[in-house]
Amino acid sequence: MIIGIPKEIKSNENRVSLPPWAVGELVQNGHKVLVETNAGINSGFENVDYTSAGAQMMHSASGVWGNSEMIVKVKEPVHSEYVFFREDLILFTFLHLAADRELTDNLLEKKVTGLAYETFQLDDGSLPLLVPMSEIAGRIGAQEAACHLKKHSGGKGLLIGGSAGVPPAKVAVLGGGISGCAAARVCLGMGAHVTIFDINVSRLREIDDIFDGKCVTCYASAHNVQKSIADSDVIIGCVLIPGAKAPKLITREMLKIMSPGSVLVDIAIDQGGCFETSRPTTHENPTYIEEKIVHYCVTNMPGAVPRTSSIALANVTLPHIKKVAGSKLNELLLADNSIRSSINTYKGKLTNQAVADAFQLKHDQISSLPN
Repeated sequence: MIIGIPKEIKSNENRVSLPPWAVGELVQNGHKVLVETNAGINSGFENVDYTSAGAQMMHSASGVWGNSEMIVKVKEPVHSEYVFFREDLILFTFLHLAADRELTDNLLEKKVTGLAYETFQLDDGSLPLLVPMSEIAGRIGAQEAACHLKKHSGGKGLLIGGSAGVPPAKVAVLGGGISGCAAARVCLGMGAHVTIFDINVSRLREIDDIFDGKCVTCYASAHNVQKSIADSDVIIGCVLIPGAKAPKLITREMLKIMSPGSVLVDIAIDQGGCFETSRPTTHENPTYIEEKIVHYCVTNMPGAVPRTSSIALANVTLPHIKKVAGSKLNELLLADNSIRSSINTYKGKLTNQAVADAFQLKHDQISSLPN
């Protein structure tokens, strides 16, 4: 198969979908890999590293997209890339379609087969391709929360870990999954007082064991969340419903009971955000203030640490990229539950139920589609 790696062009996105060593493995498996010039440069991978691994360098994005059977990216395509969509193209990347009707419509109109990292699910319900980026986003979210508590950043002027005789900041983490636990770990390491909320009591028990009781666990009822808001200096939103829009856990009205200068970090922003007042931001302009509360809603948090993120992503995606590249896709979809779960669009049909529900569109089962 001919596999293309274009340069990421989303604002301040410095990751690359595959580092040179991963490209080398694909080449060794008999595949041809086209890499756009400087695609890996911001992650610390030089063009010569790719050519040494056996890749063919292309000077334009159109050359990569137009000559590849499968495009492997990090982030969802932006508007200027829609022109490259075509019927025989396979696209493997983060898609986050439930938060992007325009992208969904374009993939369907051009009949692109879209595989999404974030909906790739194992039989045990885990999301292995989402894990490393969730972990990194959680850690970055905690660091950014500490940064934006500073007065010159619009915060209330608190040191997250406090000082001798001065209590630490209170952090509420909404969601006890990978990103939530990663955020909690970093906040605890900085000395904050941390409470993790989740609706899964069994998961709260696990978290209590993981952190040896060093953070508070609390059932995420509306009453408990609202009660915590008034007392929290930082709220980190980490809720996830695979493939679906994130539920709005905090309304604009609820912000009015928070103290001015408190910080909201919305790690769920890729899926539409879990705060009513959330809107996407960039690393260049990461925050804004609503109701006197600082909002940090960067849609590609791991892009701030591209070398770490690119390697971590390839570690989990490469085996499945190999599988797709080495098989007939229509046969693979019927034989492999995980690959099937990653398919969001297929030959003009919308095959992810959560995305269909988000836009009230027709959902088609893959098993009922023609080859």
